[in-house]
Amino acid sequence: MDFRPLKQFLALADTLHFGQASQYCHISASTLSRTIKQLESQLGIALFERDNRSVVLTREGVKFQAYARDALMHWEVIHSDLMEGACELSGELSVYCSVTASYSFLYDILHHFRPRHPGIEIKLHTGDPELAIQRVLAEQEDFSIAAKPDVLPSGVGFASITHSPLVFIAPLNNSVQPPTSPAQWRKLSMILPEQGVARRRLDAQFEQMDIKPNIYAQVAGNEAIVSMVALGFGVGVVPLIVLQNSPLFDKVRLLPVQPVLKPYDVGMCVLEKKLKNPLVNAFWSQLLNGALCK
Repeated sequence: MDFRPLKQFLALADTLHFGQASQYCHISASTLSRTIKQLESQLGIALFERDNRSVVLTREGVKFQAYARDALMHWEVIHSDLMEGACELSGELSVYCSVTASYSFLYDILHHFRPRHPGIEIKLHTGDPELAIQRVLAEQEDFSIAAKPDVLPSGVGFASITHSPLVFIAPLNNSVQPPTSPAQWRKLSMILPEQGVARRRLDAQFEQMDIKPNIYAQVAGNEAIVSMVALGFGVGVVPLIVLQNSPLFDKVRLLPVQPVLKPYDVGMCVLEKKLKNPLVNAFWSQLLNGALCK
């Protein structure tokens, strides 16, 4: 059965960019365009509104997106179920994580998973870790490595991998001292994450201290925060594990700020309804049993 048109449609629906979607599918942009036109012709409706500047899903396109995801998921479930009794599991699993997480955790996890299931292909996507849970919820990924939020979204399973303190960092050659008063806090130039667990915990702490921070920059990605701090632009907050794995580790220093922020609980996320898929369940079961991290 040829599910390539559905996969190509979903790639475009997720990226809303013909160039990115065609690269992801390993086809030309013109081939992707023809696929979408054929789907629209078969359905008798427009799936996208597009011009030279943007691509947007139509209302019908959003409905078809949900159908396409369900169709592929059900196919993967029945295909894996039928194949399970005859031979080893085969198919694809997608994993999303930050660059740091890819070599801090994912290497060991896959090192133990691959020999057990050589027929399962892993597709890895990296990016801002604060988007990790959102991508699982949107069914763009089967799994993601993320910091556990204070309230985990309904329907999302979480398996803890490690804990990492959230630490304040300052430029190495800078005399800035840990602030102990609201006035000292307000003088600090802060480099903060745009969103996510760390930002929410920082905002809560600033609110509790009745401080409006002096924000120099808001960036996506912890690695970018380390870089900007190393360049001397201000004080930042990152998970300690990111700092320890950064090539700029010796260009910054820890700033012992009190009170200490609640640490990150870093783990693997999955949409629980996807555990019906034998491939997803195989990966998740070994993770829960600790077999992937030993």
